[in-house]
Amino acid sequence: MDKHAALDIDLTVNDIKQYIYCPRVVYFTYCMALVRPTTTKMQFGKQSHKREESLQKRRTLVKYQLIHGERRFNLRLKSERLGLSGMLDMAIFTRREAIPVEFKMSTKGLSLNHKYQLTAYAMLLEDELFARGKPRVICKGPLKPRRYVRRGFVHFIPTRRVYEVEITPNMREYVKRILTDIREMVASETMPEVARQKNRCQDCEFARFCSDIV
Repeated sequence: MDKHAALDIDLTVNDIKQYIYCPRVVYFTYCMALVRPTTTKMQFGKQSHKREESLQKRRTLVKYQLIHGERRFNLRLKSERLGLSGMLDMAIFTRREAIPVEFKMSTKGLSLNHKYQLTAYAMLLEDELFARGKPRVICKGPLKPRRYVRRGFVHFIPTRRVYEVEITPNMREYVKRILTDIREMVASETMPEVARQKNRCQDCEFARFCSDIV
């Protein structure tokens, strides 16, 4: 890929999550044109998300510390400003807030890549709601959420646990830095170091391309 083109490449929220988990996954995706195979685990995750969506429509919002709110599922979000896009599992709109919610099939609890994935979705929601400085309608009711998304939730399907994540200015800046780091990595085509936690390599579809894994 041309270096200048790489610095302007459009990225996805999933790239941010993967980069924090292991930057080599993103490297292989963009620099080696490797198609990520669809595993049984991925298929199961998609089916679980669909079931969870159906269940969410019948449940109250108590887990999210709310009484009233409008849910929207599978929101396709895009920001020209960030060069970023993604599909958010669920957003809850109240009269004062737009709240991103991500569903996870993990039983290990909240991790850094989950937090920054949610932060990226919060930033996308803000840009979608206030594109060019003007409020846009992406929810049905006469809702007027604040300009900034101040919190989100990660909902773990197997354990039914819900974690609230505060979206801070420092987290927003870190997401921007990751986007810059990814683009520079793609532009230079420099393979990053392997993830520090080698146990993450066990279920990775790209592990066979990492010759330095022991």
